[in-house]
Amino acid sequence: MCFELRGQELAIPIDDVRETVPVQPVTRVFLAPSCLAGVFSLRGEIVPAIDLGVLFGMPRTEVGADSKIVVIEHAVGTAGVIVDGLKDLRTIESLDPPPATLAPGIAALLMGVASTPTGSVRVLDAQAVLTAEPLRALVDKTEGRSP
Repeated sequence: MCFELRGQELAIPIDDVRETVPVQPVTRVFLAPSCLAGVFSLRGEIVPAIDLGVLFGMPRTEVGADSKIVVIEHAVGTAGVIVDGLKDLRTIESLDPPPATLAPGIAALLMGVASTPTGSVRVLDAQAVLTAEPLRALVDKTEGRSP
């Protein structure tokens, strides 16, 4: 499933996409990493909302009329990713490795890059996004607490 973020086309394998929803009210979480926009309620389930732009080293994402939350689900967990807008579904036959010019932290979030007639599409690795270093530090802190 393809989406747009800051004028770039990115994708997440459809097997990792649970659903897409309009941007919900997001509640900030005190002392959370900046890439965690906060949490939102999805039919009673509290879901973390990741600001993918911040995770990629860009300024905070400004929510617009076309913005959506892509809810990704993987064995490691569930989270919503705030995106600028949805694009078409595409069948991607093959992936090239991430370009060597990308920062290692960003390249680690990608499965690879696909060339298409309209340009390149960066394909995210859902597990890598959900376990990215800033978010992993948050999980490690909460798992170490005593009840």
